[in-house]
Amino acid sequence: MILNKTTNKQICINIKYANTFFKRFKGLMGKNNIDFALIFCNLKDSGIHTHFMRFDIDVYFLDENKIVFEKATLKPWKFHRPKKHAKYILETKKDLLKIKIGDELEFI
Repeated sequence: MILNKTTNKQICINIKYANTFFKRFKGLMGKNNIDFALIFCNLKDSGIHTHFMRFDIDVYFLDENKIVFEKATLKPWKFHRPKKHAKYILETKKDLLKIKIGDELEFI
C-alpha cells in the first residue's frame, strides 16, 4: 500500500521491491500485465529503460524524502534519465495511479 501524505489518501496496491541487483536488472521485463507497483531502491543510477516490455508504464522519480520530482510515461523500447538523481523509482502500469509531482509518499 502507498500513503500519499500530501492528499492524506491511501492507495491500495501491492508493492514489490527491486532492492537487489538482479531484481533491478529484471524489473518489469517480460511481463504481460501488472497489478502492482514496483519500487526501485538502493540506486546508483536513475536512468531506466523499457526494453523487452510489453506495455506502457508510468515512472515516478522520488527524492530522499519520497517526494515525487518527476514523472515519465514510457512506451516499450524507450530510455529515460531524470533531470536529477532519484533515491527511489516507482513503476506502474500507465494511468494506474493518480500521483502528481510534489506529492510526498510513504510505502506501507
